[in-house]
Amino acid sequence: MAAAQAAQPVTNPPGNADSPGERRMDWPVLALGAVLAAAAAAAYARTFSVPFLFDDSTSIELNTSLRHLGTALGPPNAATVGGRPVLNLSLALDYAAGGLAVWGYHATNLAIHVLAGLTLFGVVRHALARRGERAATLVAFSAALIWTLHPLQTESVTYVVQRAESLMGLFYLLTLYFFIRGAEAKGPGMRAWFALCVAACLLGMATKEVMASAPLVVLLYDRAFLAGSLSAAWRRRWPVYAGLASTWLVLAFLVLSERGRGGTAGFGSRVTPLDYALTQFPAIVHYLRLCFVPGPLVFDYGSVLELRPLRVVPCALAVAGLLAVTVRGLIRNTAAGFLGACFFGILAPSSSFVPVATETMAEHRMYLALAPVVVLAAVGAYRWLGSAALPACLIAAAALAAATWQRNETYQSEEGLWRDTVSKLPGNERAHNNLGFSLSLLPGRLDEAVAQYREALRLKPNFSKAHNNLGNALYSLGRTGEAIAQYEEALRLTPDLAEAHYNLGRALLMIPGRLNEAIAQYGEAIRLKPDYAEAHFGMGSALEKMPGRLDDAVAEFRQSLRLKADYAPAHSNLGIALSMMPGRSEDAIAELEEALRLNRDYPEAHFNLGYILETVPGRLDEAIAHYAEAVRLKPDYAEARSNLANALNSAGRTQEALAQYEEALRLKPDGARIHVGIALTLLKIPGRTAEAAAHLKEALRLDPGDETARQVLAGIDPSPY
Repeated sequence: MAAAQAAQPVTNPPGNADSPGERRMDWPVLALGAVLAAAAAAAYARTFSVPFLFDDSTSIELNTSLRHLGTALGPPNAATVGGRPVLNLSLALDYAAGGLAVWGYHATNLAIHVLAGLTLFGVVRHALARRGERAATLVAFSAALIWTLHPLQTESVTYVVQRAESLMGLFYLLTLYFFIRGAEAKGPGMRAWFALCVAACLLGMATKEVMASAPLVVLLYDRAFLAGSLSAAWRRRWPVYAGLASTWLVLAFLVLSERGRGGTAGFGSRVTPLDYALTQFPAIVHYLRLCFVPGPLVFDYGSVLELRPLRVVPCALAVAGLLAVTVRGLIRNTAAGFLGACFFGILAPSSSFVPVATETMAEHRMYLALAPVVVLAAVGAYRWLGSAALPACLIAAAALAAATWQRNETYQSEEGLWRDTVSKLPGNERAHNNLGFSLSLLPGRLDEAVAQYREALRLKPNFSKAHNNLGNALYSLGRTGEAIAQYEEALRLTPDLAEAHYNLGRALLMIPGRLNEAIAQYGEAIRLKPDYAEAHFGMGSALEKMPGRLDDAVAEFRQSLRLKADYAPAHSNLGIALSMMPGRSEDAIAELEEALRLNRDYPEAHFNLGYILETVPGRLDEAIAHYAEAVRLKPDYAEARSNLANALNSAGRTQEALAQYEEALRLKPDGARIHVGIALTLLKIPGRTAEAAAHLKEALRLDPGDETARQVLAGIDPSPY
């Protein structure tokens, strides 16, 4: 595969079979393939427990189209899977096999990566053999092994949703491999291989837009390694090229249908083509550096544009020089020219002038583009080092595998991944926002989350999602007024942010007298996002509080469950709503039991089920058990302790009831009804009437309208209160 050697057309080289069934088993090649697969499995052995990260949430966990294979070819637009039905289908197959068990998705990602590495092995081996390379198999193996183990690939393999890149890469390589096999075969075998070639290209187009250059790369391969010229390639195999070109129609349809991925990609995004193109010069130089010095690796580069002339101009000159060398190689029809064309052709859809506003740089874009770089390096190593090349390549592969193992350690927790990103790019506002989100999910870390959100907003004051997330953290800290201000600011910046409307509705629901405003916000969230299960749940919770709207509340809870059948809170609240309807106690209990089947550690569902069971004759002991479980799961749950005390009192377990009341009062000192409960319990104990009277007086101080406290107090202490 010498850089300056022109291609010579070969009709059918020695040793190549005429059809897939006639090819002899090549045991050394199979053994090398097994080594490659085993090495990749070892490098990624600890990734099977890596949690879903970042866009995995919208593309997998919240993606309702994955729930049934019949809807899998219609992915949501505003997600990584948008306009990529084959990617979405692959995720749906994982969901069908194991639900949201993350290990299955990682196993599929690794299998795709290994298959891509083996396919690259086959492509390079065939190309080098046609060039008369004596060590074709070893060169191809070295290149494929290094490519497979390179840490630059971790984002496309370990981050589940970036299967978009690896699956597309597999189909891209299969398109080329099947074409090569078809060109070597005759008769029915040839037609079968070419049919597979077009099918792989079609599947790739429906996986990710980067596949766009595949038909052209196949044509350039034919020219460089088979036919010798473009005209000869077209004459010999024009039906194949017509089939490959037809797949562009599918790609065009999908690109138009997904409408610029919610405005984040394409010419309708907020980034101009010129600014984006200027940023790509430093990006490409950075990618090339990472090919040879793979560090530091960064999970998310953010949306910053690199427009400093002192940075852009030298990089632009370097990229222009590489393009010039590539064009010269293409004119001379050299293998190096073909590899250069592959590199730039693969990067062109995402790293030229078509803006991707949310990711101006991304390491996963080098998944397939790394292949021509590694192949050229491997060929050079065998040219220059001779017999020492294989040991040198194996040492390099081992070092890269160790770096990949180490990089995969960073993915073990979402917090660790975002901390790593923030440490490397402290000016990345999105990294601070996402670190804040990961911290908000951990017990006792809300104050740290708030600090990260505020840093994100310092870096980018108009970051509406950070305002929304800061609002959520403040709401969880009980600072409802401050949370509302953040939600309102998020909506001022982005009026169609459905999540902010939902969160504002949730906060308003907690404020007396603002129920109608909460309902309006939930309604707007549903208008913007009709399949928003949480918004329907929120609407049900609000309607449940309005007189005469219980049927509407039940309908909203049921709609929430139609959209998200495993949504335990909707089952729980539906159960409470049904319990308010005459004769629906059993239906209510069934809904709450379903909530607990989905989540046994759901204290509110245990509380609600206890509340209903307490009203059913003969089921008081079950109610006590559920209240006790709610308290065990959430020791500071004052309402559950109070209700548990009430139930224990009804069961005659006075001392236990008194202990629960006292703990509930410690947690909620202003609980008037808790004072009443303590008083009623004390009245059952001889000699404690005075204490009971004191609690009743305190209850009336806290709630002067409590008639139960007033009547009981009048019965034991006739003096005026």
